[in-house]
Amino acid sequence: MSSSSHRVSEGERINVDQPTGKLQRELRQRRIRLTSQRRVVVQVMESAPRHMDASEIFELAHQIDPNITRVTVYRTLDMLKSQGLIDELDLLHLRGHRHYYESHGPRDHIHVACIRCGKVREFESELYEQLMAQISRDCGLEISIARTEVGGLCADCRAQSKSAPPA
Repeated sequence: MSSSSHRVSEGERINVDQPTGKLQRELRQRRIRLTSQRRVVVQVMESAPRHMDASEIFELAHQIDPNITRVTVYRTLDMLKSQGLIDELDLLHLRGHRHYYESHGPRDHIHVACIRCGKVREFESELYEQLMAQISRDCGLEISIARTEVGGLCADCRAQSKSAPPA
């Protein structure tokens, strides 16, 4: 579903179709050195079709550059987080206690997760942006990070529950 007032992802990430290079541009503007291995990690982050944990990021980065180390991946993720360019998420701990990373899209969004199957989608809304603006105004807070997660049963899991015989 999509309109100018809101948008819902078809898969796990809403901005998967965004052009890559935004993180690299931001780092260059901030005069942060971008080694070839950091560039690989950034490339993986920008092209991620879903939320990935550090091990998954390492695996993809290692396929691109076999010399890359886990330490480089973790240090790059820490640097990107400290610069406010990526977020670290727990996604309601539906997939255990792993932490996931995502690069920022053009708009803040809400993570919507099914507590049975673990499917995660993203939801953007002007109402959410208006709420954030109101919080900022009313609390006198310059918001630098906002994480909102909503959990429930997706349509597929609800349909399975209705068709399952009683226990």
